[in-house]
Amino acid sequence: MQRLADALGVEPQFVETHVFDDGEIVPRTPPATETVVVYRSLAQPNTRLIELVLSCDAWRRAGAKRLVLVAPYLCYMRQDAVFHPGEPVSQKVIGDILGARFDRIVTVDAHLHRTGRLEDVFVGVECANLRAAGGIAGHLRADTLPENLLVLGPDSESGPWVEALARHIGRDGAVLEKTRRSDHDVSVRLPDHVDVADRPVLLLDDICTSGGTLMAASEALYRRGAASVEAIVTHALFSPEVGARIAAAGVRRIRSCDSCPHPTNAIPLASVLADAVRTEWST
Repeated sequence: MQRLADALGVEPQFVETHVFDDGEIVPRTPPATETVVVYRSLAQPNTRLIELVLSCDAWRRAGAKRLVLVAPYLCYMRQDAVFHPGEPVSQKVIGDILGARFDRIVTVDAHLHRTGRLEDVFVGVECANLRAAGGIAGHLRADTLPENLLVLGPDSESGPWVEALARHIGRDGAVLEKTRRSDHDVSVRLPDHVDVADRPVLLLDDICTSGGTLMAASEALYRRGAASVEAIVTHALFSPEVGARIAAAGVRRIRSCDSCPHPTNAIPLASVLADAVRTEWST
């Protein structure tokens, strides 16, 4: 949050939360202005969602006319259909909850599958689904990149941002073919026309939780003769145990954006977010 405030040239204020003995919470918000911009990453979301919803009520009661949510990571986007009997469509539920309270929602690389646009989740709400590719490219330009580096995405859905990053850094890009059978059961196939022999590979993914995709991809790439495998993810949600398994599968280094606090954070998103939010101070 501080990085974003610095990029915008504003002084951040904070919500204080009191927790009762039974676990219920009551947030105490700072004084409201006509427009309130709320920064809240929604990793580990359950308590944060309640705090956010209650805070929205407090801001509206205090006179806020426009609420803008800056959530670099949006939770519950992956469950966009009923996969097994008795399940909810969590994406729609969260879309209704947040969409009813915010006038604008800004996020980065939302984890959408069958949903085409963020506006389809938050119906009638101004939305900005930003790409981390620019921030990642800026970070990579500080390195000396091998000329034969290959940027690879895990599946066809990753194609647009793999292409964007490859173009930004002037390297080749391609995508794998992924089959997911469960959270931890993933297989990938490298298309025959993609040559990885003796090439360093940078895997690019929007999210890492179980690590299944990165592990399967790394193992497949080494079987095809890759010289090395590293990874960059926008949203790092994996545990230290998963990190150890990813390393054991041959991924030499993982870097992530700072959308979710994590030991692998190396790429700040403040400038990307600030460019999108700065207009709120000029309207």
